[in-house]
Amino acid sequence: MNAALRALAFIIVSAIAFTTAPALAQHVHELDAAAYDTPTQDMRGPQESIQTATAQHMVRMHHGADKFLYVQGDRFEYGSGNGNPHLLWDAQGWYGGDIHKLWVKIKGDVLLDGGEVEDAEVQALYSRALTPFFGFQAGVRHDIEPGPERTYGVIGLQGLAPYMIEVDAAAFVSNKGDVSARVELEYDLLITQRLIVQPRAEVNVAFKDVPERGIGSGLSSAEVGLRLRYEIKREFAPYIGVSWSRAVSTTADFNRAAGEDPSIVSFVAGIRFWF
Repeated sequence: MNAALRALAFIIVSAIAFTTAPALAQHVHELDAAAYDTPTQDMRGPQESIQTATAQHMVRMHHGADKFLYVQGDRFEYGSGNGNPHLLWDAQGWYGGDIHKLWVKIKGDVLLDGGEVEDAEVQALYSRALTPFFGFQAGVRHDIEPGPERTYGVIGLQGLAPYMIEVDAAAFVSNKGDVSARVELEYDLLITQRLIVQPRAEVNVAFKDVPERGIGSGLSSAEVGLRLRYEIKREFAPYIGVSWSRAVSTTADFNRAAGEDPSIVSFVAGIRFWF
């Protein structure tokens, strides 16, 4: 009998709990919602609320709008060049914010024997961020050497690909109708926090022969290199390495006709810096 009474009491209590639990949960939910929906200015004075709202608006509207300047000398180096030593420079920099930037890139190569400039170009580009890691670029490029001088329209992409590969790819159309493209790839492999190996590759493609500049259609030239640098500071690092470049197809024929070797192996030494 006692067992039956206990069972009956358990059933009655369970039924009451089952019927009242949803209402109780809804009441608690409404209390929580009311607490979260209560305007914060109710707990502050009117002047403090206005100042807080103004500060929040400024952060939302202007965060990331600051302008910065960045300059990087990627390669300033001496190369042995198959017995024809040369000095090479390759630098770039930008000014702007997170979304819009103005880029300037310079690149060139001068022979130490006689001081003849082999290559010299400058680019001025507008860049707009497409993703946090890549930007679209458009602008102009002017080649001083090799002659005759050329001016190009430029469109390209530059940024950081998966696996931390730095990519700089661009297509060029000259004022003479010459169409070409260039892709540069770099990757930093950390041996230690200061000692870094950098593989590098560059490929140039032309879509028509340009005999006056010694450029043939198709894959015109390729370069691969390996550089070992030591970052004395993050902003300053001397390096040594080796670079191999090769003119291909018709471009190689143009080089041979000019008495130049289409394949060049260089031992290099230089500095890399940024600020």
